[in-house]
Amino acid sequence: MASQTNQPLPDGYQLNNYTIEKLLSSGGFSIVYLARDENGRPVAIKEYLPAALVIRVDGAEVKINSDENLAVFRHGLKCFFEEGRSLATISHPNIVGVENFFRANETVYMVMQYVRGRTLQFHIQRHRHEFTESFIRRMFTHLLNGLREVHAKKLLHLDIKPANIYITMEGKPVLLDFGAARQALTSDAPRLRPMYTAGYAAPEQYHSLEQLGPWSDIYAVGATIYTCLTGVHPQPANERGKEDQMIPAKELARQNYSAELYEIVDWCLKLDHLGRPQTAFELQKALMREIKEMPGEVEAVEEAVADDSLAGRLRKTLNRKIF
Repeated sequence: MASQTNQPLPDGYQLNNYTIEKLLSSGGFSIVYLARDENGRPVAIKEYLPAALVIRVDGAEVKINSDENLAVFRHGLKCFFEEGRSLATISHPNIVGVENFFRANETVYMVMQYVRGRTLQFHIQRHRHEFTESFIRRMFTHLLNGLREVHAKKLLHLDIKPANIYITMEGKPVLLDFGAARQALTSDAPRLRPMYTAGYAAPEQYHSLEQLGPWSDIYAVGATIYTCLTGVHPQPANERGKEDQMIPAKELARQNYSAELYEIVDWCLKLDHLGRPQTAFELQKALMREIKEMPGEVEAVEEAVADDSLAGRLRKTLNRKIF
């Protein structure tokens, strides 16, 4: 099915009590804006706008591009709205906060905390030489604290990847841009183009949606750690299902990491969902075991790295209490 490029709301547009400042990102499912609330505080606003279903060329309102897409659009809109309502009940330092959600312009908007910082993807490209083993283990242990809270609310993220993990200016990893509504939209309308990220999506996201669970997010966490170690994502799961040619992380890593860390990554990336850690806590415990056994490395690295570096900033945050 062909899709079109939708126009974002213009800078300066008044959206309820928010003023659109600029476009932050645009994808096939939604558009994210930087906006200001009535007190001048910055927020991020996500607009539900699946390009394959609706069109907005001029003005603000979106229009269904065909009658047959109306039911699909409304189903996705309901999932997006319900996801926003569920996320608004989560208050956790490692999960982007949802502050408000409302209907306007014939669609739905989700108002989120504006996170200042850079994506993990940016840091992998620019600062991967600073990614020591203790650094990686601590960062993901903290991130998994947030994911445990998400799973406790019976939600799945379904789009964990380096581009959806922000490292704040204070050095805190924050998980954002949930994909559960995207997955619901795709499962309801198989004719739509898939909306998952190759290399990070679990095998069941391609063909066995009834098998989705916390272990599906665990696969994506493993793929993200793999990328931290190697600089590239693993072979996409749908390709691995036909012929598994994924190169083990230990063969591509540019630093020396422990055999245990490579084993954890391999464990997360099992094609059979039953072979992976079944909960975020189970993975957390595996990552934490090694942290407790390597205090000397942490101290040595902290002494060697300047406080204004990426690793220095993150260690100040990540060395705080985890549980």
